[in-house]
Amino acid sequence: MERKKTTSYARSVEAMFLRIERRIKRPLKFTHKRSFEAIVFLVFFIGFFWFLAYKMTLPNMLNTFMQTAYHLLMETVFYIMAICVLMGAISRLLTEFGVVRLMEGILRPLMKPLYNLPGVAALGALMTFLSDNPAIISLAKDKNFSRYFKKYQLVSLTNFGTAFGMGLVVLAFMTGLGFGGGALVGIAGAVIGSIVSTRLMQRSTLKTYPELDVPVDPDATGDEQAISFKSEGSTFQRFLNSLLDGGKSGVDIGLAIIPGVLCISTIVMMLTFGPNAETHTYTGAAYEGVPAITWLADKINIVFYWLFGFDSGALVSFPITALGAVGAALGLVPRFIAEGIITNNAIAVFTAMGMCWSGYLSTHTAMLDSLGYRKLIGKAIGAHTIGGLCAGIAAHWLYVLLAMIF
Repeated sequence: MERKKTTSYARSVEAMFLRIERRIKRPLKFTHKRSFEAIVFLVFFIGFFWFLAYKMTLPNMLNTFMQTAYHLLMETVFYIMAICVLMGAISRLLTEFGVVRLMEGILRPLMKPLYNLPGVAALGALMTFLSDNPAIISLAKDKNFSRYFKKYQLVSLTNFGTAFGMGLVVLAFMTGLGFGGGALVGIAGAVIGSIVSTRLMQRSTLKTYPELDVPVDPDATGDEQAISFKSEGSTFQRFLNSLLDGGKSGVDIGLAIIPGVLCISTIVMMLTFGPNAETHTYTGAAYEGVPAITWLADKINIVFYWLFGFDSGALVSFPITALGAVGAALGLVPRFIAEGIITNNAIAVFTAMGMCWSGYLSTHTAMLDSLGYRKLIGKAIGAHTIGGLCAGIAAHWLYVLLAMIF
């Protein structure tokens, strides 16, 4: 019996080596899409870091990469997180003690003429302004909320809600840096961008899928009821719970922005700023890099100056970063201030485009997928791209107009 087991084992080992031999002799065939994708990725990945290392030298590039991420974490991320915690607590208090319900009632009449949405949509704008983009999805899945919408209107909530994402945090951050006036103008620009984005989304959706022009709930009554928020306990207990729960939600948002700030902002900064300003050499310090984005933007800066009033091509980095994450884009602002290239006009444009885009490239796909309308992702992204550009342009020219008046 023992001899048979040994013979069987030897045969299996021999068969395994034969398979390996045949595999080695067989020529490699990249027939799978993933293989081609891997090669393309490696070419771009190695090419990107080779480009930086060639200009900066490898030790300086690696040092700057790590130093920039560290400085962003210590000087910017924790500051933004503190703002998120405080604003989270304030937003929860506003919700708990009826301010959000009051504001919803004031804004309801504007929803139909501006956005072609039922009045309850005002709650969606307020909730995303006070927190972040995903708040609109939790509302859209609430039958008491969605029953007043037609299907194409419900889909457009993705664009509508995203346009106000993290608005309170952005406003508080810009105001804390001393640019409150520009930030308020930027909010007006974001509203204009949200109208453009929502209307474009509705129009393109109906044009391609006219069958979506039906109510989500055919049995819904015409009278819209206010969405209620449960309040339990004494006034002091509600106050304390709101502070703690809101602050906790702020911590979650603050933690969520860390990968975006450290990864995206670090790379963008290394492609925006040049060598040490005093020695004009690379030292491996934080915020050094190869200013490829600035160089490209300066070549056509007349376009950005006319559209957004940008005096420096480096400022283009903010809207580029906001495509992926507005928290990461905020990480660029302190450096712009240190470079002396920030104005209230730039802050107005940053606020408008940061709020309106607020990382929509990374959220639209998940949001529409969760609503069950994956086929409309391309239309939503296209409409929101145009909406964000319109937000920035509107903020710039509104600031110019107000500067002329006052």
